[in-house]
Amino acid sequence: MSETVSGHELTRATILNRAWPVMLANAAVPLLGLSDTAVIGNVGTPSDLGAIAFGAIIFSFVYWSFGFLRMGTTGFVAQAKGAKDELEIRSAVWRAVFTGLAIGCCLMLLKVPIADFSLSLLNGSDSVESVTRSYIDWRLLGAPAALALFALMGTMIGMGHTKALLIVQIFMNGSNILLDIYFAGVLEMGASGIALGTAIAEWTSLLLALFLVVRILKQRTQAELIPWQRLKDMASLRKTFSVNRDIMIRTFLLVSSFAWFVRESAQFGDNQLAANHILLQFISFSAFILDAFAYIAEALVGEALGSQDMTGFDRAVRLSSELAIGFSLALAVGFSLFGEMLAGLLTQHDSITLVVGDNLTWASVYIFLSFAAFQFDGIFIGTTETAAMAKAAVISSGGYLLLSVVLTRYWGSDGLWLSFVALVVLRALALAWYYPALRRRIDQAS
Repeated sequence: MSETVSGHELTRATILNRAWPVMLANAAVPLLGLSDTAVIGNVGTPSDLGAIAFGAIIFSFVYWSFGFLRMGTTGFVAQAKGAKDELEIRSAVWRAVFTGLAIGCCLMLLKVPIADFSLSLLNGSDSVESVTRSYIDWRLLGAPAALALFALMGTMIGMGHTKALLIVQIFMNGSNILLDIYFAGVLEMGASGIALGTAIAEWTSLLLALFLVVRILKQRTQAELIPWQRLKDMASLRKTFSVNRDIMIRTFLLVSSFAWFVRESAQFGDNQLAANHILLQFISFSAFILDAFAYIAEALVGEALGSQDMTGFDRAVRLSSELAIGFSLALAVGFSLFGEMLAGLLTQHDSITLVVGDNLTWASVYIFLSFAAFQFDGIFIGTTETAAMAKAAVISSGGYLLLSVVLTRYWGSDGLWLSFVALVVLRALALAWYYPALRRRIDQAS
């Protein structure tokens, strides 16, 4: 059982012990994207790879717009754990799980409008759009499971049971990769096979995650597993709605920014679109590694807030950020040295690999500078002080859109990448502006 760590006991080793399972679990997510890209890149055409790029960004919209199911759950669970409120822990868990299932069912019913709207914005070729529509149809079959999984993963992080998270992620991605190879490669279903394999993996992984979370909850106390009366508490529901609304705004704007990047990439041709998609896989891999420290910061600052431990809060922020800086530098250097070689493993098209090499420095700079935004996200999520996150997203996304329009006009794809780097810098600066006020509020409450 994972217990609350006091500020005086918290060390880098403690954080690393919690972080490495999250790191491996998170790394499995972009590895799945890389495997999808590798399968299609070696059996399909540049248009097929472009369709996978469109499908990936659409489901970043569709799913991560509801990322509050993971993030909000982590903050609420961690604070309840720090306060030793077992009923509130369970309420936070099931409130998010039931919400995820309901939203997912609605998304399944809206597959046609989702496809029409998304493709009208992305402005791809006819061949890319045709394959993408089929991808959406199959992928949405897993929507209820995918969103409920967000809630259960947030629970595992907030409770400090990161090894359980790793088990679920390895199972989901391992089964997903095998199913993708079977459906897309063996049965030659292409992008539709990738989507079907993902949907099946999401449902089976949901069952595994439910088993693990129920076991964790029963180990803590034998009280009512689902506190139905507590779920109806209006004050908690209002707080949950407020936090989720802020996170949804933040996530929608950031995913919109990534979608804009993909859309603008398409204006420079299929090779640039495919190359930027590969580079985004590198960025996603790095982001999920660095997010491990942000996730641990979420849990630790949430616990510190719940137990009114200001020393624990400060040490969690400082130590997790120091580790994040070191890892971001290592990732940036690694991809700058070996990125073109890795791209050659993901596609057989030399023309795409050459474009990857031309833009690799931009991606490496983005990776190094991104740690600050991730760490601030973790702090604000763990304390459920999410209004500042929504405001920061408005500022950074607006600045990025303006810069991309101007810089792309004069510097082409280099201008697009420069504005993309500015996006992550603006996020960090905006959150840094709000951080001192957040810390003062926590200090006064302790």
